[in-house]
Amino acid sequence: MTSANQTETPPSKGFARFLSAVEWLGNLLPNPITLFALFTLFIYLLSGLLGWLEVAVADPRPEGSKGREADGMIEVISLVNAAGLQRIVTGLVTNFTGFAPLGTVLVALLGVAVAEHSGLLSALMRALVVNASRRTVTVLVVFAGIISNTASELGYVVLIPLSAIIFHSLGRHPLAGLAAAFAGVSAGYSANLLLGTVDPLLSGITEAAAHLIDPEYSVGPEVNWYFMFISTFLIAGLGAFVTEKFVEPRLGTFDPSRAAHDLGSPSIEPLSAKERSGLKAAGLTFLFLALLLAATVVPSNGILRHPETGAVAGSPFLKGIVAMIFITFALPGFAYGRVAGTMKNDRDVIDAMSKSMRSMSLYIVLVFFAAQFVAFFKWTNLGTVMAVKGAAGLQALGLDGPEVFVFFILMCAIINLSIGSASAQWAVTAPIFVPMLMLVGFAPETIQAAYRIGDSVTNIITPMMSYFGLILAVAERYRRNLGMGTLIAMMLPYTLFFMLGWTLLFYLWVFVLGMPVGPGAATYYNP
Repeated sequence: MTSANQTETPPSKGFARFLSAVEWLGNLLPNPITLFALFTLFIYLLSGLLGWLEVAVADPRPEGSKGREADGMIEVISLVNAAGLQRIVTGLVTNFTGFAPLGTVLVALLGVAVAEHSGLLSALMRALVVNASRRTVTVLVVFAGIISNTASELGYVVLIPLSAIIFHSLGRHPLAGLAAAFAGVSAGYSANLLLGTVDPLLSGITEAAAHLIDPEYSVGPEVNWYFMFISTFLIAGLGAFVTEKFVEPRLGTFDPSRAAHDLGSPSIEPLSAKERSGLKAAGLTFLFLALLLAATVVPSNGILRHPETGAVAGSPFLKGIVAMIFITFALPGFAYGRVAGTMKNDRDVIDAMSKSMRSMSLYIVLVFFAAQFVAFFKWTNLGTVMAVKGAAGLQALGLDGPEVFVFFILMCAIINLSIGSASAQWAVTAPIFVPMLMLVGFAPETIQAAYRIGDSVTNIITPMMSYFGLILAVAERYRRNLGMGTLIAMMLPYTLFFMLGWTLLFYLWVFVLGMPVGPGAATYYNP
């Protein structure tokens, strides 16, 4: 441990130039909504050029399959003609309303909104970290950050500032607490014990991309749950290790004189009697719902099992998992609110849902343009043509085995430095890489799991992440004039360890142990 008056080691000149370059390149990019509009226009013009050049590839789908071309060839279809214009103007609305992630995300979020605005999720996080001992608090802070991802921005707005206060109250450096929580919330974004709003969001995009090769392929929100569940414990352990072995020693002892203002005596309000009673009511409600759902799935004749095969795979239970997310958040949330006094009637529930929907306005606009981009890709056959040529290139280079995912994860992590939104990045890359890797022989569920690693680990080091400015503002409370380079340098060890550890876990889980990434999820694609 360094002395109290010792300052942090400044980033090297080379590293500082690298961070400046990332920030400069990121600032050159337009808003993601504008980006999708430009991508859609580019696809439109490119289809005209490649259609005029009569670019075509051999149809990779087996004979007799739905959608296979009669002559065995797939041509790029131009939209720069009368038929293309007619298709665009008649499909503009249905592209948007039929975009799979839109409805599923909004429905799931309605349930989460009740749990969030009633105060249930905030009370749970406080109960988890406030009563922890010094020896376990680091793991629990990272773990709480991961779990908070089910509640949208709650981890950023509540847990990260709270974790800095917790570390300060324990005589530890508050920035170490901030870093640990930030790593869990943002770099561990895709890991979780429960299914959240990101699961139906990504699976809908994956399914649409898979349809370029197999129009009947189905990808449910639960397809990555096993891998994301086990990843939670890896990220919590790695996050605690990096915090205590690298970040906290480098920060040294906290010097209050360097804070932006007088922090006073750090304190955290314990849970009130009403809050504790509310948590008990929510827990009992959740237990009742869990037993009720188990009664519909566990018995061999359960009413939510597959009506023909009797299996859980492909059952109404899995296909309706978004409804389960809605119920298991909304009812315990309301039970907590009634007992704790934060919700009294249906009007409070409706207000919570309405507030949540208002916060989704930007997402809905983004989805409109993303839906057009995905539809154009499908109409023009560009996704399939690029996938066939890309798969042939991978096979020519000998990159048709599990090692291809190392490059894929790294590529997603790099792209994430400039496109911070998980849905925005996946909507752009999925129509290319899902079909490409399917043709190499891997299932969409496995491809999506690998994407989620790359999409998560660099969130904490990119200024393009939407909450980066908020985290910087919180950090400046404890260190005057703390710069962006200092924050990125503090978080970089998490990115490196998470990238290495998570990729190794993926390889061991999927290819060494042969475990599925989720219920009923295939590892390999067999048309």
